[in-house]
Formats: sequence, C-alpha cells, structure tokens
Amino acid sequence: MTTLTWYGHATLGLETGGQHILIDPFFNGNPSATVSPDKVQADFILVTHGHGDHIGDTVEIAKRTGALVISNHEIAGWLGNQGLKTHGQHLGGGYKHPFGYLKLTLALHGSALPDGSYGGNPAGLLLTTNDGRKLYFAGDTGLFGDMKLIGEEGLDLAVIPIGDNEALRAVKLLTPKIVVPIHFGTWGLIAQDPAAWAARVEKETTTKAVVLKPGGSFEL
Repeated sequence: MTTLTWYGHATLGLETGGQHILIDPFFNGNPSATVSPDKVQADFILVTHGHGDHIGDTVEIAKRTGALVISNHEIAGWLGNQGLKTHGQHLGGGYKHPFGYLKLTLALHGSALPDGSYGGNPAGLLLTTNDGRKLYFAGDTGLFGDMKLIGEEGLDLAVIPIGDNEALRAVKLLTPKIVVPIHFGTWGLIAQDPAAWAARVEKETTTKAVVLKPGGSFEL
C-alpha cells in the first residue's frame, strides 16, 4: 500500500513499502503546514529544486532523522557540505532505492539555493514503487511538451502545481489515472479554486482529480 499526504504548499509525505519519504519539506514559514518539522518521520527526503519554499527544513529534518537526501548533484553537494547524507542524480538518470526506482525529469523553473549558490537544474520526480505503481511529482514547472513522454510511462498518479489552464493542459498530456493538485493557496499570488479546477479535469479528461486539504492523505 502507498499513502500520500499533502502538508500544504508543495510539501508531501509518501509512505510505501514501509519507507517514509518526504518531498520538498517546507514546514517553518509555510502558513498552510499542519505539523512542525520536528514531528515528521523521514527515511528519505527528495528535493526537486533549491528554492527556500522547497528545500525548506531539509537540513533540520535530515539531521534529526538521519534520512538520506536525494536531489540533483549540485543540491546534494551543497547539503553534503552541511553534514547530511546525500545521493546526487541528474536529469534522466535513474537509481534503484529501497523505496523504488527513481528518475529525475525535466522541470521548467529556477533552482537557486537560499544563500544564492547555484542549485543546478530543477527537476520533477518519476517513481516506480516496488509494487509497480508509477508516480510523477512535477515539482515547480511550467507546461512542457515532454510531459506527453512522461505520460507514456502509464502513470497511476500525477501530483502537479496548479495555476491557470496550463495545469489542465498538463493533465491532458500526462493522462494519469489520478491527479492531485498542490502548490496553491499558500499566498495570494498562487490563490486558486482547486474544486473548480478538479471539476474541469474530470469534465475534460478521463483522469480522477483528488483534492486534499493540508494534512490530508490519500491511499493508492
């Protein structure tokens, strides 16, 4: 069984095969977060890019839990210099971790680290769990045509940031069985009506849209 939890903004928890995974763990400073970083479990932490609202509390959580942090090589090196255990990957490269096979995908965004250091390329995450489920976490990205290629993997779940019609077009390219919207409502700049967006998804595609509230979970 695989369980997805949305902690608000772009912060996610994934429990699969007995492993606890955090994605972009931004709790402190996240007005929609329902827990504090000292209360979450993590065997692994996945970081899509270097922006502060995504790398967030990675250092604090990894030092407390001993979690392995997985990101691109530049971010892995930056975090490794702070004493964390890290595993660096590159776009298109895959690796078999204890929780499944993980590839970094293209994402159209920036990736500067909080201190201004170069954060390498932003990434999405394509995970094949040990029981064969295909999960795609888009990270922060605009629409790009190769989403169609990612969709050809046969996605059981896509987790995408929602904005205007581009997010709907992304679903049409990805064709996942289920989509979960994130990265909305944290601040006025990214205000969105997720229910209205989900209704359009289900009207215009065959994808089921699952809208979570911060702290809410969904079982695959």
